[in-house]
Amino acid sequence: MEKHIVKILAVGHLTHNVKRFVVEKPAGYEFIPGQATDVAINRPGWTDQCRPFTFTSVPDADFLEFTIKIYTGHNGVTEQLAKLGPGDELLIHEVFGAIAYHGPGVFIAGGAGVTPFIAIFRQLKKTGLLAGNTLLFANHSPVDIILKDELTSLLGKDYIDIIRNGPPGISKKVIDKDLLAACIGREPKHFYICGPDEFTTDMVGLLHRLGIENKWIVIEH
Repeated sequence: MEKHIVKILAVGHLTHNVKRFVVEKPAGYEFIPGQATDVAINRPGWTDQCRPFTFTSVPDADFLEFTIKIYTGHNGVTEQLAKLGPGDELLIHEVFGAIAYHGPGVFIAGGAGVTPFIAIFRQLKKTGLLAGNTLLFANHSPVDIILKDELTSLLGKDYIDIIRNGPPGISKKVIDKDLLAACIGREPKHFYICGPDEFTTDMVGLLHRLGIENKWIVIEH
Protein backbone atom coordinates (compact mmCIF):
# COMPACT_ATOMS: atom_id res chain seq x y z
CA MET A 1 0.00 0.00 0.00
CA GLU A 2 1.32 3.40 -1.01
CA LYS A 3 2.47 5.43 1.99
CA HIS A 4 4.21 8.80 2.36
CA ILE A 5 5.50 10.59 5.45
CA VAL A 6 4.74 14.32 5.19
CA LYS A 7 5.40 17.20 7.56
CA ILE A 8 2.71 19.64 8.59
CA LEU A 9 3.59 23.12 7.32
CA ALA A 10 0.74 25.15 8.85
CA VAL A 11 -2.42 24.71 10.91
CA GLY A 12 -5.28 27.13 11.52
CA HIS A 13 -8.91 27.35 12.61
CA LEU A 14 -11.65 27.88 10.01
CA THR A 15 -14.57 27.50 12.45
CA HIS A 16 -14.93 26.58 16.12
CA ASN A 17 -14.46 22.90 15.25
CA VAL A 18 -12.87 22.82 11.80
CA LYS A 19 -9.14 23.17 11.18
CA ARG A 20 -7.05 23.65 8.04
CA PHE A 21 -3.90 21.55 7.69
CA VAL A 22 -1.29 22.41 5.07
CA VAL A 23 1.22 19.61 4.55
CA GLU A 24 4.10 18.69 2.28
CA LYS A 25 3.26 17.24 -1.12
CA PRO A 26 5.27 14.16 -2.13
CA ALA A 27 6.96 14.30 -5.52
CA GLY A 28 4.69 12.95 -8.23
CA TYR A 29 1.64 12.77 -5.96
CA GLU A 30 -1.49 13.46 -8.03
CA PHE A 31 -5.23 13.67 -7.42
CA ILE A 32 -8.41 14.93 -9.05
CA PRO A 33 -10.43 17.64 -7.25
CA GLY A 34 -13.03 15.85 -5.14
CA GLN A 35 -10.80 12.91 -4.26
CA ALA A 36 -9.41 11.91 -0.85
CA THR A 37 -6.76 9.84 0.86
CA ASP A 38 -6.38 7.95 4.12
CA VAL A 39 -4.44 9.94 6.71
CA ALA A 40 -2.76 8.74 9.91
CA ILE A 41 -0.56 10.40 12.51
CA ASN A 42 3.10 9.35 12.39
CA ARG A 43 3.40 8.64 16.10
CA PRO A 44 3.56 5.35 18.04
CA GLY A 45 0.11 3.87 18.48
CA TRP A 46 -1.46 5.99 15.76
CA THR A 47 0.19 4.94 12.47
CA ASP A 48 -2.48 2.32 11.72
CA GLN A 49 -5.39 4.60 12.70
CA CYS A 50 -6.26 5.83 9.21
CA ARG A 51 -9.15 8.14 8.44
CA PRO A 52 -10.30 9.41 5.02
CA PHE A 53 -9.95 13.14 4.36
CA THR A 54 -10.56 15.08 1.16
CA PHE A 55 -7.99 17.33 -0.48
CA THR A 56 -9.12 20.95 -0.48
CA SER A 57 -6.08 22.25 -2.35
CA VAL A 58 -5.93 22.36 -6.15
CA PRO A 59 -3.88 19.67 -7.90
CA ASP A 60 -1.08 21.95 -9.13
CA ALA A 61 -0.39 23.52 -5.72
CA ASP A 62 3.03 22.73 -4.26
CA PHE A 63 1.39 21.59 -1.00
CA LEU A 64 -1.58 19.50 0.12
CA GLU A 65 -4.42 20.94 2.17
CA PHE A 66 -7.00 19.16 4.31
CA THR A 67 -10.02 20.80 5.94
CA ILE A 68 -10.94 18.62 8.91
CA LYS A 69 -13.80 18.69 11.38
CA ILE A 70 -12.52 17.98 14.90
CA TYR A 71 -14.50 15.64 17.15
CA THR A 72 -13.56 15.81 20.83
CA GLY A 73 -14.35 13.77 23.92
CA HIS A 74 -13.39 10.29 22.79
CA ASN A 75 -9.62 10.58 22.12
CA GLY A 76 -10.07 9.83 18.44
CA VAL A 77 -7.92 10.64 15.44
CA THR A 78 -9.30 14.13 14.81
CA GLU A 79 -8.88 15.04 18.49
CA GLN A 80 -5.23 14.03 18.21
CA LEU A 81 -4.85 15.91 14.93
CA ALA A 82 -6.07 19.06 16.67
CA LYS A 83 -3.03 18.87 18.98
CA LEU A 84 -0.51 18.83 16.10
CA GLY A 85 1.38 21.76 14.65
CA PRO A 86 4.06 22.63 12.10
CA GLY A 87 6.85 20.05 12.03
CA ASP A 88 4.68 17.14 13.16
CA GLU A 89 4.29 14.29 10.69
CA LEU A 90 1.37 12.57 9.01
CA LEU A 91 1.12 9.46 6.88
CA ILE A 92 -0.84 9.75 3.65
CA HIS A 93 -1.75 6.90 1.35
CA GLU A 94 -3.05 6.35 -2.18
CA VAL A 95 -5.73 8.55 -3.66
CA PHE A 96 -9.34 7.39 -3.99
CA GLY A 97 -12.86 8.75 -4.41
CA ALA A 98 -15.80 8.78 -6.80
CA ILE A 99 -16.64 12.48 -6.56
CA ALA A 100 -15.32 14.41 -9.54
CA TYR A 101 -16.59 17.19 -11.78
CA HIS A 102 -18.63 16.08 -14.79
CA GLY A 103 -20.15 19.38 -15.82
CA PRO A 104 -22.35 22.20 -14.50
CA GLY A 105 -24.85 21.34 -11.82
CA VAL A 106 -26.11 21.66 -8.28
CA PHE A 107 -23.75 20.86 -5.41
CA ILE A 108 -25.55 19.75 -2.24
CA ALA A 109 -23.36 19.72 0.88
CA GLY A 110 -24.10 18.84 4.48
CA GLY A 111 -21.61 20.34 6.96
CA ALA A 112 -18.06 19.08 6.41
CA GLY A 113 -19.36 17.32 3.31
CA VAL A 114 -18.52 20.53 1.48
CA THR A 115 -14.80 19.64 1.48
CA PRO A 116 -14.63 17.81 -1.88
CA PHE A 117 -16.52 20.69 -3.47
CA ILE A 118 -14.00 23.25 -2.19
CA ALA A 119 -11.23 21.77 -4.35
CA ILE A 120 -13.60 21.48 -7.31
CA PHE A 121 -14.73 25.12 -7.08
CA ARG A 122 -11.16 26.39 -6.65
CA GLN A 123 -10.03 24.44 -9.72
CA LEU A 124 -13.01 25.62 -11.78
CA LYS A 125 -12.17 29.19 -10.83
CA LYS A 126 -8.60 28.70 -12.08
CA THR A 127 -9.81 27.29 -15.39
CA GLY A 128 -12.64 29.79 -15.90
CA LEU A 129 -15.36 27.12 -15.80
CA LEU A 130 -17.16 28.01 -12.58
CA ALA A 131 -20.26 29.55 -14.19
CA GLY A 132 -23.44 27.48 -14.16
CA ASN A 133 -22.84 25.82 -10.80
CA THR A 134 -24.92 26.26 -7.64
CA LEU A 135 -24.10 25.28 -4.05
CA LEU A 136 -26.76 24.44 -1.46
CA PHE A 137 -24.85 24.32 1.83
CA ALA A 138 -26.73 22.88 4.82
CA ASN A 139 -25.51 23.56 8.36
CA HIS A 140 -26.96 23.46 11.85
CA SER A 141 -26.11 27.08 12.65
CA PRO A 142 -24.24 30.05 11.12
CA VAL A 143 -21.11 29.39 13.22
CA ASP A 144 -20.72 26.00 11.52
CA ILE A 145 -20.31 27.39 7.99
CA ILE A 146 -16.91 26.55 6.50
CA LEU A 147 -15.24 29.18 4.28
CA LYS A 148 -18.40 31.25 3.84
CA ASP A 149 -16.51 34.32 2.57
CA GLU A 150 -14.56 32.36 -0.04
CA LEU A 151 -17.61 30.44 -1.24
CA THR A 152 -19.57 33.69 -1.51
CA SER A 153 -16.73 35.25 -3.51
CA LEU A 154 -16.53 32.24 -5.82
CA LEU A 155 -20.23 31.64 -6.45
CA GLY A 156 -22.02 34.90 -5.61
CA LYS A 157 -25.80 34.50 -5.76
CA ASP A 158 -25.35 30.83 -6.67
CA TYR A 159 -24.15 30.11 -3.13
CA ILE A 160 -27.14 29.42 -0.86
CA ASP A 161 -26.91 28.81 2.89
CA ILE A 162 -29.48 26.43 4.36
CA ILE A 163 -29.43 26.93 8.15
CA ARG A 164 -31.46 24.58 10.35
CA ASN A 165 -31.09 26.66 13.52
CA GLY A 166 -30.89 30.28 12.43
CA PRO A 167 -30.97 33.46 14.50
CA PRO A 168 -34.15 34.32 16.46
CA GLY A 169 -36.96 35.34 14.15
CA ILE A 170 -35.54 33.46 11.18
CA SER A 171 -37.51 30.40 10.15
CA LYS A 172 -35.79 27.02 10.13
CA LYS A 173 -34.60 25.96 6.67
CA VAL A 174 -33.84 22.51 5.28
CA ILE A 175 -33.17 21.17 1.81
CA ASP A 176 -36.51 19.74 0.76
CA LYS A 177 -38.24 18.56 -2.41
CA ASP A 178 -39.52 22.04 -3.28
CA LEU A 179 -36.07 23.62 -3.03
CA LEU A 180 -34.51 20.93 -5.19
CA ALA A 181 -37.35 21.17 -7.71
CA ALA A 182 -36.60 24.87 -8.11
CA CYS A 183 -32.98 24.00 -8.99
CA ILE A 184 -33.73 21.49 -11.73
CA GLY A 185 -34.55 23.78 -14.65
CA ARG A 186 -35.09 22.68 -18.22
CA GLU A 187 -31.59 21.56 -19.18
CA PRO A 188 -30.13 18.32 -17.77
CA LYS A 189 -27.58 18.93 -15.03
CA HIS A 190 -25.56 16.99 -12.53
CA PHE A 191 -26.36 16.82 -8.82
CA TYR A 192 -23.29 16.43 -6.61
CA ILE A 193 -24.03 15.31 -3.05
CA CYS A 194 -21.72 14.94 -0.04
CA GLY A 195 -22.45 14.83 3.67
CA PRO A 196 -23.30 12.34 6.43
CA ASP A 197 -24.69 9.03 5.15
CA GLU A 198 -28.27 9.82 6.19
CA PHE A 199 -28.09 13.24 4.52
CA THR A 200 -26.82 11.71 1.27
CA THR A 201 -29.50 9.02 1.32
CA ASP A 202 -32.22 11.61 1.91
CA MET A 203 -31.01 13.87 -0.90
CA VAL A 204 -30.75 11.01 -3.38
CA GLY A 205 -34.27 9.92 -2.42
CA LEU A 206 -35.67 13.41 -3.00
CA LEU A 207 -33.98 13.62 -6.40
CA HIS A 208 -35.39 10.24 -7.41
CA ARG A 209 -38.87 11.46 -6.44
CA LEU A 210 -38.29 14.41 -8.76
CA GLY A 211 -37.41 12.09 -11.63
CA ILE A 212 -33.62 12.57 -11.59
CA GLU A 213 -31.86 9.43 -12.82
CA ASN A 214 -28.77 8.02 -11.13
CA LYS A 215 -26.62 8.93 -14.13
CA TRP A 216 -27.03 12.59 -13.13
CA ILE A 217 -26.25 12.02 -9.42
CA VAL A 218 -22.63 12.06 -8.19
CA ILE A 219 -21.95 10.68 -4.71
CA GLU A 220 -19.16 8.91 -2.86
CA HIS A 221 -19.49 5.12 -2.87
